[in-house]
Amino acid sequence: MKPPARLQSLIDEGLIDTVVRQLMSGKEAMVYVVRCGDETRCAKVYKEATHRSFRQAVDYTENRRVKNTRQARAMAKGTRFGRQATEAAWQSAEVDALYRLAAAGVRVPTPYNFHDGVLLMELVTDLHGDAAPRLNDVAFSAEDARRHHAALLVEVVRMLCAGVVHGDLSEFNILLGVNDGRPGPVIIDLPQAIDAAGNNHAARMLRRDVDNLRGFFGRFAPELLATDHGHEIWDLYQRGALHPDTVLTGRFEHASAPVDVRGVLRQVDDARAEEAARRLRMGV
Repeated sequence: MKPPARLQSLIDEGLIDTVVRQLMSGKEAMVYVVRCGDETRCAKVYKEATHRSFRQAVDYTENRRVKNTRQARAMAKGTRFGRQATEAAWQSAEVDALYRLAAAGVRVPTPYNFHDGVLLMELVTDLHGDAAPRLNDVAFSAEDARRHHAALLVEVVRMLCAGVVHGDLSEFNILLGVNDGRPGPVIIDLPQAIDAAGNNHAARMLRRDVDNLRGFFGRFAPELLATDHGHEIWDLYQRGALHPDTVLTGRFEHASAPVDVRGVLRQVDDARAEEAARRLRMGV
């Protein structure tokens, strides 16, 4: 196919040879299958900020820092240069998270390069070499649902031990493919990833990620709906007792205290707004 304009610079630089086809188009980016020498990879082309929902940006970007003080001032003021710097920081968040998580052994696509707003990375395929499907496109037996749910909890723990919370984890951004020669779930789409230690919303986002997994796999294995891994994982993390090989129970005893009704209602309203924005991004 004719190379999109955003990919021409990668061809000129010799980073890719040809564009095979468009793989997907989402609210945040377009993804293409490309050839790099003898390898088939994918190129994620980020869309401009005006084409995305930034309602939740404050939650995700809280405590993200840039080393350049001029950029930081411009970002705070919202100038044109500042908006460009904010956009660059948004894009680089996924790149940084991918390299960090791949080094920690998390099942994510291997990143290869980031150039002119394009992320070049591994194309996740199934056992037949075709592009791997999203979890949302697959039906599971109760046994497979329990197995994949347990496997993804291991990945969530590994991510948290590496200091990262996905922030938008769901059946829409997990592929069922082969990673490092092993079949199983592969986590994708990390521009919303946050620093677990430096973001005041990290606990809530971690629990929401885990609850999304519980809700999806609970459709196939209803007993999973009674688990509470989110609170358990975060409690262990806060106490410094969480490790990549920690065995989880799915149980957590909540402390008895007066209920903050206003706080609960705020969380409900936030959750509704975040779900609406997420579905908008995914085109659901």
